[in-house]
Amino acid sequence: MGRCFSISPVLLFLLFTFSPPYALSLPIHEQGNEQHPDNNVQSIDMDPVETETLFKIMETMSSDRNWRVSNPHPCKPGSSWPGIECKTGEHNRLYVSRLDFGTPPNPTCKATATFPSEIFDLPYLQSVFFFHCFYHTRTTISLPQHSISTSSLQQLSLRSNPALVGPIPPQLSALKSLQVLTLTQNHLVGGIPEEIFTLTSLIHLDLSYNFLTGTIPNLLGSLKNIEGLDLSYNLLTGPIPDRIGQLGLLQKLDLSSNLLTGGIPDSIENLNFLVFLALSNNRLTGKFPEGLAKLESLEYFIMDDNPMFVPLPHELGRLVKLQELRLANSGYSGNIPQSFSQLLNLSTLSLQNNRLIGEIPVGLTGLSHIYHLNLSRNKLSGVVPFDPLFLKRLGRNLDLSGNPGLCLDKSEAYVRENIGLNVCGSNRSDSLVQPLKAEASSEFCISIYLLDVLCLWALYQLLL
Repeated sequence: MGRCFSISPVLLFLLFTFSPPYALSLPIHEQGNEQHPDNNVQSIDMDPVETETLFKIMETMSSDRNWRVSNPHPCKPGSSWPGIECKTGEHNRLYVSRLDFGTPPNPTCKATATFPSEIFDLPYLQSVFFFHCFYHTRTTISLPQHSISTSSLQQLSLRSNPALVGPIPPQLSALKSLQVLTLTQNHLVGGIPEEIFTLTSLIHLDLSYNFLTGTIPNLLGSLKNIEGLDLSYNLLTGPIPDRIGQLGLLQKLDLSSNLLTGGIPDSIENLNFLVFLALSNNRLTGKFPEGLAKLESLEYFIMDDNPMFVPLPHELGRLVKLQELRLANSGYSGNIPQSFSQLLNLSTLSLQNNRLIGEIPVGLTGLSHIYHLNLSRNKLSGVVPFDPLFLKRLGRNLDLSGNPGLCLDKSEAYVRENIGLNVCGSNRSDSLVQPLKAEASSEFCISIYLLDVLCLWALYQLLL
């Protein structure tokens, strides 16, 4: 399918193979496999029905051992299974509250493992994690025939399972206690079920790195408690819903690497707690929202590779908490706004491969935290305003190449010899002449020395 701009993988940190650039205040933490056994657990038995259900799950998932023989009492203190947590529940019995599969010391998954729908029959199970479990035998997220509305599940995570295929079942919406739903780096297809957005307890929703299609449902505005929403690296089309502005607690929004069209909705100005915004590698166009400057908490704004073709808005300079601003490969025109000099917390500014003109704002020299600056492949002109200390500090992290109208002051020409620019008042052949001449002189001296040695050797042979 055609696209004005090439799609390149981004961070990503963005995105979700790594931890986000800020900490979500979630009551349940997906990262880490530390066990936190209940200090009040007594040496009491499990419900026999739950014990049998647990054995079936383990036999479906893992062949590390014969679980029935080696650990007949899964929750018994002192002999509990790895990757399992238990707590005391009804009738003073022990119940499974957490299961982890895929990474040692937790049980590893066998090649024939398939998704165990029995997990929804564990009434006290709150968290379950499947990491790189379904990689050989194709399987789907299957649910039992009976209702799962009695489930206590708060966190469901299926990550890096290339054989996990099929659609996201809308029946997951029956998990009314669910706070974290992570279905990333799988092979899920189809649309995002609207029913998912009725899970009003959700704090974090990650459906990234799948093959999901269709539009983003308007019902996403119902997720009043959502703090992190990641739908990146799918095949989603259509506009960003205007109801995105109703997610008043949202801290992270990643919609990058899809096929989204239209503009950034004006309602985005209502996201007062937004820290991370990634919209890169889409087909977004048009002007920025007038209320963009109201995103006072924004620290990361990543919007490379969109056919915007508008001037850079000066309002971006009012986002004083920005640490990364990436707007490359998007056809931006006009001057670099002087207001960018007010972004004193900025560490990365990427504006390469646009249509920017005019001089580089002198105020950018005062950005003391910046370590990566790319203004290459534009139509900038004039004298580079950066002093020798600035040029030396950034080193190879500064790229100004591909701007024929830019030139270096003579006093700075030797600080950054490979900057790719002419010295002001010189043609290209003269711009970095002295270092090249020095190299040539050195080679010439070596040649003369070798010639002298050969002459002495020849003279020595004649004298013999």
